[in-house]
Amino acid sequence: MHPILFEIPLLGMPIRSFGVMVVLGFLTASHFLTRWYFQRATNGDDDTQGINALPLWVMVGVVGGARAAYVLVESLRGSETGQRYLADPLSMLFVWEGGLVMYGGCFGAIFGGWLCVKKYALPFTQVLDLGFVGAFFGLSIGRIGCLLVGDDHGSLVAEKWSHLPFPITLKVPDLEWLQANPDSLFPRELAGKVIWATQPWMTMNALLLGFIGLWFLRHRAYRGQVVLRLLALYSIGRYTIEIFRGDSIRGLWDTHGVWFTEMISTSQLVSILLFTFCVVMLFKNRHRQEPEPFPVPTSEAKADSAD
Repeated sequence: MHPILFEIPLLGMPIRSFGVMVVLGFLTASHFLTRWYFQRATNGDDDTQGINALPLWVMVGVVGGARAAYVLVESLRGSETGQRYLADPLSMLFVWEGGLVMYGGCFGAIFGGWLCVKKYALPFTQVLDLGFVGAFFGLSIGRIGCLLVGDDHGSLVAEKWSHLPFPITLKVPDLEWLQANPDSLFPRELAGKVIWATQPWMTMNALLLGFIGLWFLRHRAYRGQVVLRLLALYSIGRYTIEIFRGDSIRGLWDTHGVWFTEMISTSQLVSILLFTFCVVMLFKNRHRQEPEPFPVPTSEAKADSAD
């Protein structure tokens, strides 16, 4: 765990591991999206400007959506953080203090991407399919940052399971290490204890979905089917992993025993709604067939290339 990778000499400015991993993940996702789009595009030259601009629009949407979701959840819960936002609205913009919700970033990315494709007349569902496959590969890198800083950590493991190895469980560094690294988000009361390794689980879940998405792309019936399938699968995985989370920043809601639990996290609640929406849309479009949006070589084209 290395919350601070290094400091810039003379300036004393710390370079945080979480930020580095998020940037690397975003660059990876953007690279895959651009590469795959032009491999499939029929009018790639005309779309160059829009595709090159798309990552910036998505990045703004991700940050804005993730922050807005966090502020909204904390304000609705009436937490201490939420009350501070209401008392000082300007603090809602202080992203560097932490407080981002992944699902909010997801919906923000979709909205930002939609604005971009509308401006440049790009095929929205095609961009969604390719973008989300690349996004899951990028997310698998970004989630490594959670492990490095101790964010999104798991709950305590029962004694009978504490012998399970990494990446099933994780032993939190001792108190001396945590005190020497105040930027670590691991709670000091967990020092030296064994917790569920939820951060690596989220990395592996995203990586697996990225590879599944590649298979979906080769076997999709219509544009937009891939993103619906991936989000449905992600909802299941995210809901399950949330059961083993131990951090309080994720937001907990009293369900009065609904969904077989007294408390449910914000991400679990969104997972249920998102899964339901995706399944309904997949069922509604179950008979839909749409040709792939890239040129299929004809006999004339093959003859010309042979000449």
